[in-house]
Amino acid sequence: MKTGIHPENYRKVIFQDNSNGDRFLIGSTIETTETDKWTDGNEYPLAHVDVSSASHPFYTGQEKVMDTAGRVERFKARAQKAGTRKK
Repeated sequence: MKTGIHPENYRKVIFQDNSNGDRFLIGSTIETTETDKWTDGNEYPLAHVDVSSASHPFYTGQEKVMDTAGRVERFKARAQKAGTRKK
């Protein structure tokens, strides 16, 4: 391998899926402030993610509405208003 081309802060990080609680231990350079213990008893940096392969509909095959900002409700309200105006 070439020297000097790899990031200095590459290490194992726990990624925790906020929607279902699944956790993955993979290599990353992400900056984190939290740490947590993994099943091997070692402590690693912890990063929270909203969507992972364990919760994304493409990988799970299940349709799931993930609305963290109220977008779906606003869309439904606009659609309902538009429907009443047409009548």
